[in-house]
Amino acid sequence: MGMDGPAHRRSGALRPRRGVPHETRGRLLTAAADLFNREGFYGTDSNEIAKAAGYSTGVFYKHFKDKREIFLAAYEQWSIAEWKQVAEVLASGGSERELAQRLVLMFIEVHTEWRGLLASLRQLVVTDGTVRRFHRRQRKRQLDWMAALRAQRHRRPRRREQDLVYLWTTERTFDAIAQGEVRDLGLDRTLVIEAMVERTLEALG
Repeated sequence: MGMDGPAHRRSGALRPRRGVPHETRGRLLTAAADLFNREGFYGTDSNEIAKAAGYSTGVFYKHFKDKREIFLAAYEQWSIAEWKQVAEVLASGGSERELAQRLVLMFIEVHTEWRGLLASLRQLVVTDGTVRRFHRRQRKRQLDWMAALRAQRHRRPRRREQDLVYLWTTERTFDAIAQGEVRDLGLDRTLVIEAMVERTLEALG
């Protein structure tokens, strides 16, 4: 599945230079997300982002303080769009197992498509205190979203600690699949996916 929002669309041809401020910001975010995903955080700079979006570097600095700020904005858009898609899957109908299977496959697709962006995020969380604090705030939002989605489906509440362990476990596994680690270890991808489906069934409540 494709993802909604600027951070989940590949940048295409050169963008027009004119536009209202929110459109300019959106084009810069789209270009940044694509470059971070392909080249990594340290493999690109604000000049390249502006050029890819069809703007001058001066336009970039009218909307973002620096490369880190646009990276965090791109990650936030990515996270919001991902959880919007989770809600859409849960609203699509079917048995709990069918929903769990769809969610797992969706997460794998997203982590595969955006493995470069996510790899940069993991690195920066370790080395950059600002990114780490931002990531922690996003994590709290994810826990809130999980609780809200469960309540909307009239499922029994779970402790946030349980949801956090689910996020840690599944994210690491989805990344391992996306990066080819499961394949390189000679393991059965289908069995790993089945294990994630079982964990997701538990999380659905």
